[in-house]
Amino acid sequence: MKFSRVSVILKAILIAIPLLMVALYTVDYMWLRFRMTYPSSGPAFGTVRFYLATPIKGGKEEIFFDQPQTETCVRSLFPHLGYSPCWYSREKVVRVLG
Repeated sequence: MKFSRVSVILKAILIAIPLLMVALYTVDYMWLRFRMTYPSSGPAFGTVRFYLATPIKGGKEEIFFDQPQTETCVRSLFPHLGYSPCWYSREKVVRVLG
């Protein structure tokens, strides 16, 4: 069976992309652990303040500004150690319950 040049390149790309994603995740985790070990290199964790809301009639939401919540997040590209990345958590300033 002869493979064309395009199919060989396509197979190489399909193998390379998951390997690159695993490598990026691993490097991101190692960088986080480095910053946890050596805090002078930058903070590994951050906090995000958000507000809770509840849906009401008419498709609207009631936001409770008197009860701000704080969430711990990691300063990384991907979620690690059970925490969301700070860049992702900052996108959701108001979180709807239910």
